[in-house]
Amino acid sequence: MTPWEIRTIEFANCNCAYGCPCQFNAPPTYGNCEAVVCNEVKTGHYGDISLDGIRFGGVFSWPGPIHEGGGRGQPFIDESASDAQREAILKIMSGEDTEPMTTVFSVFAAMLDEVYEPVYAPIEFDVDVEERRGRFIVPGVSETYGQPIVNPVTGKEHRARINIPDGFEYEVAEMGSGSSTTQGNIVLNLENTYGQFAHLHLNNHGVVKQ
Repeated sequence: MTPWEIRTIEFANCNCAYGCPCQFNAPPTYGNCEAVVCNEVKTGHYGDISLDGIRFGGVFSWPGPIHEGGGRGQPFIDESASDAQREAILKIMSGEDTEPMTTVFSVFAAMLDEVYEPVYAPIEFDVDVEERRGRFIVPGVSETYGQPIVNPVTGKEHRARINIPDGFEYEVAEMGSGSSTTQGNIVLNLENTYGQFAHLHLNNHGVVKQ
């Protein structure tokens, strides 16, 4: 098993209501799951291959809860990545060189019936986890924007976090509101739905405890 480890900034948007029942082992809000997610690697490696600065993610769709499978996935990676970096990221995303079901990547990969050819494009990524604001744009694939949840009475920004000590994606994530429009193999139109902002620290064995 090739050792790998990454620290990333993550922004994800799915079709569930704020909070996302999936985070609590409950069925998704509308019965199915649609999501788009992007990461920027702050520091990382796959074996002796540096992954610093690489941006990557995917668009996903499942007909029901993720754990029931039958999903489709469209991976994307920044075009600036070298061939070796692209191969490394795809191995991480597909759950290779990872203990089974210990990372969000390996879980998602196991629940997909169809994975489309990766898209390599210039990815714009500007995300502030603590402020719950950000955007990422993948030409021809996705435009995704995030902002804080707003109190419907006062109009003020509302802050909420989810802490999952034994999760497979993060320990703590900031909750926000996300909107996405995707094109290509998986078409999504999400408006003011669940937005997730987090710092990820993962390796072959799952979440690295802080």
